Amino acid sequence: MQNSTRNKNITFRVTDEEYAAIQRKMKLTKIQNMRHFLLKMALEGRVIYVELDSVKEMVRLLGNASNNINQIAHRVNITDNINAADIDEIKARQDEIWEQTRKILQRLNAMNF
Repeated sequence: MQNSTRNKNITFRVTDEEYAAIQRKMKLTKIQNMRHFLLKMALEGRVIYVELDSVKEMVRLLGNASNNINQIAHRVNITDNINAADIDEIKARQDEIWEQTRKILQRLNAMNF
């Protein structure tokens, strides 16, 4: 594209902190012209939206598993006995957590960082 065909003007304001961050990123790319850097980022850069519902679900499952393990540990400390149902409960919670982890990793892999 030649400059003569660039007939649209885009202007925006940034804070001092935002400006410093842009300059830091410019240095990383070795692009010394702010206009070239911003144009390249606007045309070729990526905007990544991360849906956090699956991460929130992971945190919920981890909390549930931790609570169950604490209850089982308390029961074992009182009775000096652990039963198969307790072990099965821990395994089931772990399986849920691993399944949720796999889902999150699949979504991240699909983003092709």
